[in-house]
Amino acid sequence: MLKRITAILLVVLSLSLVGCAASATAGLKSYIDTTDGYQFLYPNGWVPVKVNNGPDVVFHDLIEDTENVSVVISPVSNNKTLTDLGTPDEVGYKLSKNALAPEGSNRKAELVSAESREVDGKTYYILEYEVTLPNQKRHNLASVVINRDKLYTLNISTTEKRWPKMQQQFKQMINSFSVY
Repeated sequence: MLKRITAILLVVLSLSLVGCAASATAGLKSYIDTTDGYQFLYPNGWVPVKVNNGPDVVFHDLIEDTENVSVVISPVSNNKTLTDLGTPDEVGYKLSKNALAPEGSNRKAELVSAESREVDGKTYYILEYEVTLPNQKRHNLASVVINRDKLYTLNISTTEKRWPKMQQQFKQMINSFSVY
């Protein structure tokens, strides 16, 4: 009798743990680019968009079509590391001036936070921005890493109005980004 109760408890416990693990990434799909060596999670219901002479990949929400995730890959001088480019704040500032709100774009990008994290021996900078466009305010998250003499930038963007609802999912997405 005791063995049967123990077995039932183990089954219930294992099913509970599986349910918890599944909910951590519920509603997210995996994108893997084996050619360029990166991967990330993105929401169900987002579809790929063809972009010529732009990011390596772009996905956007079918309903909120301005909500998107993209990866840009740029060459970097031989053997440069992310820390060679600067601190998280310095790299975040450069990204805001060169990509998010270049001079003459009529946009303003404010770096909200910048942090560094190590994953599998690689340094990633996680950057958060508030971006003001002429007709709306947006919220962006970016993850920046260097691998094989290439700078990889994952950028996720939504309207400021939707940010509170999407914040947790976007943070899961940004933390899922990895290069290999």
